[in-house]
Amino acid sequence: KLAIPAIIVIIGVKMILTALLGDKATKILEYSKKSGENVKSGCAAFSGQDLNFTGENFDGAELTAVFGGVKCDLREAIIRKDCAITATAVFGGIDILVPDGVNVKISSNSIFGGVSEKKHNPPVEGAVTLYITATCIFGGVDIK
Repeated sequence: KLAIPAIIVIIGVKMILTALLGDKATKILEYSKKSGENVKSGCAAFSGQDLNFTGENFDGAELTAVFGGVKCDLREAIIRKDCAITATAVFGGIDILVPDGVNVKISSNSIFGGVSEKKHNPPVEGAVTLYITATCIFGGVDIK
């Protein structure tokens, strides 16, 4: 009888604690913004948006898809240090294309949605790390 309400309460507490305490991706993005680095943002509401970082320095990004889709292509981006992406998908989808040789760490809060990492490369010693924080509500984030 109480299993479903208990699960909902646990999910809610996790979301509140994550919002209050923050996570690695949020802290990296806040630091990047304060230090004047170029943090890109992409938003698609009832539409689609393609972000291509070919030949650009990538310091981080904030991606939002509401009833739409965002594609973030980092395969040819210049990633010199650890960076972060926050991705929010509400009834939409976000695709993140990650280059080889970059470690990926994912933290997610999902309700009737999810995050899938289709790029299953083993961690590389000494490589930069891309921290991804995803919130999915009836939507999804794919890391390829």
